[in-house]
Amino acid sequence: MGRAGAMGDGAGPGRKADGSLLAAGQRRQRQERYLLGPQLGSGGFSTVFSGIRLSDGSPVALKRVARESVLQWDEPPDGTRVPLEVVLMEKVGSGCQNIIQLLDWFELLDSFILVLERPGASRDLLQFLQEQDQGFLCEEQARWLFCQVLEAVRHCTACGVLHRDIKPENLLVDPESGHLKLIDFGCGTFLQERAFTDFAGTRVYSPPEWTWLGCYHGHAATTWSLGVLLYVMVCGSLPFQDDQAIVLGKLFFRRQLSPELQHLIRWCLAKHPADRPQLEEISRHHWVWGRRF
Repeated sequence: MGRAGAMGDGAGPGRKADGSLLAAGQRRQRQERYLLGPQLGSGGFSTVFSGIRLSDGSPVALKRVARESVLQWDEPPDGTRVPLEVVLMEKVGSGCQNIIQLLDWFELLDSFILVLERPGASRDLLQFLQEQDQGFLCEEQARWLFCQVLEAVRHCTACGVLHRDIKPENLLVDPESGHLKLIDFGCGTFLQERAFTDFAGTRVYSPPEWTWLGCYHGHAATTWSLGVLLYVMVCGSLPFQDDQAIVLGKLFFRRQLSPELQHLIRWCLAKHPADRPQLEEISRHHWVWGRRF
């Protein structure tokens, strides 16, 4: 193990949380607040390491995002450029225990380091599903986890944030307590009422209107991704494997599910965006509340 300072060389400018420039010496001091541990995982745009905050010994995760991998930038009034992921995480950073917290961040010459809370025994939901004997969850387990996802997404929406990549790999689950946290805002953006004409996220979770029209609305696309997620949780596989299947929209359930759950999944995966429920309607659904029709 080594200090987080080993993650980059040179002493280029960093930034404070408000986006203002951080002097090189201050950046180095910030960098050396953390002890760097083993790699936890990596994706197409970032690598995540375990770490320790030296001031109090708290476990953290250190997410390194290469500068050239930053998908979107935000420009505060002072003219600096900040990864949009940082801005989005700061917007959703309080008021919801089901969203991973951004504790700190700083800039190296070639990358940005995001310091995140690290729940001790958690693993992502995909790993959790694979650990189940049959590769899927019973409805009671799925309900508890899905309600937490729903709470996180509702909080994001209330803060004007669109996550755009809700999937098992971006959900951390504590197998003992069942507590869940939404992670990775790297594909996120600001929520808007007009249609989006660019896609960021995972293709098999994209709604059919993106494939056939090349655009989508944030609320309807979010509901679609929640339907895909719920199907994966209770069936152990994707409902649609490719663009053609997504557009065709033929939904088959690979195991016996309650009528209430089938209704909710079909509603979320309605082919036409206007036919899908709003988040509030999902939260009031009979299955979510454990009640029968």
